[in-house]
Amino acid sequence: MDKFVVLRIAGKQYKVSEGQEFLVNLISGTSPEAEVLLFSDGEKVEVGTPTLPKIKVDLKVVTELEKGEKVRVFKYKSKSRYRKTVGFRPKFTRLLLQKISK
Repeated sequence: MDKFVVLRIAGKQYKVSEGQEFLVNLISGTSPEAEVLLFSDGEKVEVGTPTLPKIKVDLKVVTELEKGEKVRVFKYKSKSRYRKTVGFRPKFTRLLLQKISK
């Protein structure tokens, strides 16, 4: 089994392994702040109460701004001829987890 961590970045949680790239909501700044909530090395699991301050993760910003797939929002009211369509593309930041250190 591979070692992995569960990170909290900007209020959302992500399960990530070393060398894995992942998308998070758009972050301002070059070094994102991540809290480690859980750590597993394949045999042992450490769960934070609520975080694990001893475990450090090395995150690198791969792409600062990346647009996601288009999301369509459709509002509809029956019997009143009201229809409205709105679309947008969410903005993400692509991060790379380089190293997990204890």
